[in-house]
Amino acid sequence: MTALIGLAQATALALALQNAPQTAEAWTWTLYSDSRPLVLANEIPDTPRLRSTLECAPGSSIVRLILYGAAPAEGIAVVTSGAAAANVEVRPRRGQLQTVLRTDHPVFAAFLASGKLQVSIGAQTSPVEIDRTNLSKLRRFAELCTG
Repeated sequence: MTALIGLAQATALALALQNAPQTAEAWTWTLYSDSRPLVLANEIPDTPRLRSTLECAPGSSIVRLILYGAAPAEGIAVVTSGAAAANVEVRPRRGQLQTVLRTDHPVFAAFLASGKLQVSIGAQTSPVEIDRTNLSKLRRFAELCTG
């Protein structure tokens, strides 16, 4: 009888977990190397939801960083990664914040090493973070972009 009660409780718990709302969204980094431009996207796959994208023409050494959902701003931002920093021009475009980075700049090199980059405009800071498991995608993207 005790085994039946334990089995019933386990079944009820499994059903409750299965029907519980999913709180964690499946954000990931995807490298689209067969597209032109090349794109490294922080997205929820199979949805139109994006946090950020890195885009480049192969061999150009110029990367366009697009942040989705960032507060609109225009002017000069400070981009940092580790101890490296650069001033870049940013501009809003259709709910996006865009800027351009060179793959041979120390900020981009630090980003390749750490997977962490911040774009700061006044008090507003927008982080871009690539976890260790996806860092190889960033490095492959940079390799394909560098001329």
